[in-house]
Amino acid sequence: MRKSDLSKTSSFLFVKIKNLSLQVQTCFLCFENKKQGSHCNLITLENSSEAQSFAMDRDQHHTAEGDQWEPVTDITTCSAATQSDEEQNETEAEISFQVNNENPETAALSDTSNSPSPSSSMTTKQLQDYWRNEKRRCRQVKLLFEIPSTRIVEQYLSKYVLYKIIIIQTGSFDGNRSVIERRYSDFEKLHKNLLKDFNEEIEDVTFPKKCLTGNFTEEMINERKLAFRDYLGFLYSLKCVRRSKEFIDFLIRPEMEEAYGCLRGGQYTKALEILVQVSALQEKLTRQSPVLVVPTLCALVVCHKDLENPASAYEYGEKALLRLQMHGGHRYYVPLLETMITLAYELGKDFLSLQEKLEESKAKRDQIKVFTLKELAVREYIQ
Repeated sequence: MRKSDLSKTSSFLFVKIKNLSLQVQTCFLCFENKKQGSHCNLITLENSSEAQSFAMDRDQHHTAEGDQWEPVTDITTCSAATQSDEEQNETEAEISFQVNNENPETAALSDTSNSPSPSSSMTTKQLQDYWRNEKRRCRQVKLLFEIPSTRIVEQYLSKYVLYKIIIIQTGSFDGNRSVIERRYSDFEKLHKNLLKDFNEEIEDVTFPKKCLTGNFTEEMINERKLAFRDYLGFLYSLKCVRRSKEFIDFLIRPEMEEAYGCLRGGQYTKALEILVQVSALQEKLTRQSPVLVVPTLCALVVCHKDLENPASAYEYGEKALLRLQMHGGHRYYVPLLETMITLAYELGKDFLSLQEKLEESKAKRDQIKVFTLKELAVREYIQ
């Protein structure tokens, strides 16, 4: 290498080192002036422009000799800016994550409307949480029907087989498995009712035929167990059928009639036991319309209130009010508010907001007779 080239190279390196020292000083000045609200962007721009002009002069001078010099200043500046942006985004993501943990209801609403993208700047923990929530959102909730056993009931003038049906919710852990019992005539009635409205959907279903003899043999019972299990699974797979009144009544109406019969007879403990079990199944069947569970929840309020358990009554009342937020004209709304005000006063809770809702609702209604919550409850499921 010629002496002239060596001198040029050494001069360039000297200027480059000087420029880097100026950058360090500039960053230090920016850090000091940031507290005082000073604008250090002008200094950075000036230094950056000097470095760029120097790089242009150097590139023009060495192009003929084929030397390739990298603008280290530009790369350093860009990498520093990128790093600071990533740290800022990561900090904002962590703050947002903490807020979502503190307010799960708000986080759930925001996730449904504007869920984060996995390509955004997220920490490893946030990515894991993101994909976990996505899997939960995409996981389909279904009901499985199993008929593990049967029992033969012999009465004075009749004899029949009761099929034990276990209903399990998939997609998440189900701690409340529902167990009901139905006989052949119940299945037959369901099938006839469904044929009236859903003939095209279930016309190809093979329903077990009624036999005059041999109904109580082990072979016939096992055959019908499998047939009824597949039959219920097929009906549930049809959206229009599983949301129908006929299908839901088949699964919960006998227990509801028994529970409300006990309530009308003042047997609140027995009514409460049945209602707790059947309400869990009713919620699984009516996820598309939560307001359908309101009468059952209100019946639980009545039972707990008459059993002098105001805390549990208030708890079920809150669940019912939550489902009636968008249904202020529902027949249970005003009686439920009146009962909740009484319970809140008894428990020493704030009842002013409930009183305001009650007055607002009454102002919108005509002056008509309003039944009490108990009067409404005892009118349900009258045969």
